[in-house]
Amino acid sequence: MNKDLSLQLLQAYATGLNAQSFQHKVQSQVFASQGFNKLAEKYAEHSKEEAGWVEKFIGRILDLGGQAKVEAAPAQTIYKDAVEFLKADLEVSVREVPNLGKATLAVAEDLTTYDLLKAYYQDEEEDMYWMQEQLDLIEMIGKQNWLIQQL
Repeated sequence: MNKDLSLQLLQAYATGLNAQSFQHKVQSQVFASQGFNKLAEKYAEHSKEEAGWVEKFIGRILDLGGQAKVEAAPAQTIYKDAVEFLKADLEVSVREVPNLGKATLAVAEDLTTYDLLKAYYQDEEEDMYWMQEQLDLIEMIGKQNWLIQQL
């Protein structure tokens, strides 16, 4: 088992996901202020879920004898347009989910970390499919009709 690799990956995901969780929390507030309560609730819950993953990753870092760190993460863009946000969020998922799959396989000898990253991968893949479904729906029924559903 390559403990250093597990620690490095867990810390990287904890850092990135912490920033993403905060972005989703702020996006939720933006959507709520626009009256899109369903979308606001979706992203508020998503933010909490991501914070839960951060806690699990930090817990695993500590279990491995590592030191949990609070690291700076890149700035996150906040969008006023819900559709533009979905497109940008989907773009991140499409780019990062395959990397997460590779990272998960890279720690296969560390079964606990492997299982944790595998579960996170499945969650992220599900989120990616949901965003794609929403964008497909927008394409079919139009942006305004979709936005009405988000009230």
